[in-house]
Amino acid sequence: MFAVLDAGLLSLTDLDLGDIEVEETGKTFEDNASHKANTFARLSNHCTVADDSGLMVDALGGAPGIFSARYGGEELDSAGRRGKLLAALEDIDEEDRGARFVCVIAIADPRIEATILLRGECPGRIAARDYDAGHGFGYDPVFIPEGYQLTFAQLRPELKDGLSHRARAATKALPVLHEICSRSL
Repeated sequence: MFAVLDAGLLSLTDLDLGDIEVEETGKTFEDNASHKANTFARLSNHCTVADDSGLMVDALGGAPGIFSARYGGEELDSAGRRGKLLAALEDIDEEDRGARFVCVIAIADPRIEATILLRGECPGRIAARDYDAGHGFGYDPVFIPEGYQLTFAQLRPELKDGLSHRARAATKALPVLHEICSRSL
């Protein structure tokens, strides 16, 4: 998504920082994304982009939320987490299964000691069953985006990628990154 930027993009591995894990200790997606971006900006002295994302289900008070990757415990895989989610919604009617994927992108620029946060959301609902066809990722096989009858896992990848919470956050981040890159020239 950021390949259109007029700047060289470096990964953490390129900067010999790939082995560093930043613990997600925040209470919000914004906290976690900001913490990761600021940590790596400080370590690398480069403008840094990081994100945090997850699934928020209305009937579960916003859970799994920031704990999406750890929902049900570290021992569960993606299928196990989806199973736990579906079990928690077993007695919930379809019209009450509202949910949304959330992604917050944080851009930390150490030159100005500022962090910019951009949020993307994709509203939808949770399906009655798991539609994992072997190419779903995370909660994609149970999430039906608003305006569609198929889950993210069932949609063509290019369609899903255009609708996603990550794409919506990245679309907001792109002009900010263009501005930062233009100041660097």
